[in-house]
Amino acid sequence: MRKLVQGFALALSMLSTLPFLRVHNFYKGINGYSVMFYPLVGALLGLILALVYTFLSHYFAPLHVSLIILALWAVLTGALHLDGLSDSIDGFFVAKERSLAVMKDPNVGAMGMVFTVVFILVKASALLYISSWFSLILVLMLARYNAVLAIYFLPYISKQGMGSLAKEEFDTPKLFLSSLMVLIALVLTPHGWILLLGSLLGLVAMGYFFLKRYGGLSGDMYGFIIEMSELILLHVMLLAAL
Repeated sequence: MRKLVQGFALALSMLSTLPFLRVHNFYKGINGYSVMFYPLVGALLGLILALVYTFLSHYFAPLHVSLIILALWAVLTGALHLDGLSDSIDGFFVAKERSLAVMKDPNVGAMGMVFTVVFILVKASALLYISSWFSLILVLMLARYNAVLAIYFLPYISKQGMGSLAKEEFDTPKLFLSSLMVLIALVLTPHGWILLLGSLLGLVAMGYFFLKRYGGLSGDMYGFIIEMSELILLHVMLLAAL
């Protein structure tokens, strides 16, 4: 039970800025438990966004509320995944041999900045037109579940660091429990299976690309997967009128 609590606390402190059970210790055998709780953290963040939207929508115009939600989204996640998105994009525009070094550079390149701004604009536009805001719970949950699947099934490039520890400690029973959380959410959510299908198709495409180019994934690529999965799922909602 102690490791479960520590794992959840680590997942929450890694994937959000919520001031609750702040833990940054990656070396106590709790990294696998942390990964297991990624979808639950996503669901919690989605719930907060949906509740804030429900409250603010009574007082402000839809466009303004959508932009506030997008800003809150970045604040709640510490812009961690956006950083991974921009770093990954920078790596796309240099030679394969230099990509990983470019991604590790703390400075954002021009291409990473430009495409991240475009990404944010498209995400803001999608938020303006979705109708079921409580579906954000499943959107954020499935996006982080994609990261869970990527950690379990796809190789990690580096043999050191938190990502390597997480992959080493995240075993099949923990994957089962993580998947069970998602399954329960799908059963409780109308049309949730449509979102799951869109999410998995997006993961397969992104995973194939990263394996083809790099032979594996890194922490920045996990961030890219989460952000792109969210964008894909928002558009699945628009297409399916969810």
